[in-house]
Amino acid sequence: MAKNVVLLVCFVIMILDVIAGVLGIEAEIAQNKVEELRLWILECRDPSNKAFKLGLSATILLCLAHSLASLLGGCICIQSREELDRSSANKQLAFASLILSWIILAIAFTLLISGTMSNSSSRKDCGIIHHRLLSVGGIMCFIHGLLAVAYYISATATAREDTKLNQQGVHA
Repeated sequence: MAKNVVLLVCFVIMILDVIAGVLGIEAEIAQNKVEELRLWILECRDPSNKAFKLGLSATILLCLAHSLASLLGGCICIQSREELDRSSANKQLAFASLILSWIILAIAFTLLISGTMSNSSSRKDCGIIHHRLLSVGGIMCFIHGLLAVAYYISATATAREDTKLNQQGVHA
């Protein structure tokens, strides 16, 4: 039963990140359909309400996927280099994937929010061209999904290892 729960959680995390990625790319497509006026590297365009909604949805799903992986995966803390060297491979993988997933989350979140805010109905954008924020943010969601699933699986395996070690220590 526990393996089914792990599989279900991994599936949900990946689905949330894949949907977020697709929505980010769709938001970029909707943004590119808006009329624009270009002069060298300067561009003026009206905001796209559809791109705003899709970008906001992608951002929310990305945060939801990260929260789910982090909360259900638990906290894997390594406090020193010596502890890292003594740790099991699962714990090292959990720690590395946790750090990388936070970095990718920060990058993807920033790109998606920047692209979404440039499509806010309260602004008409004139400035330096900044295309592909939403689509690159969407692609980063796919990478985040892989790292979040890697973290969840390795954190779960680490918790099982710790439980087995504690049970063997009590019975020995």
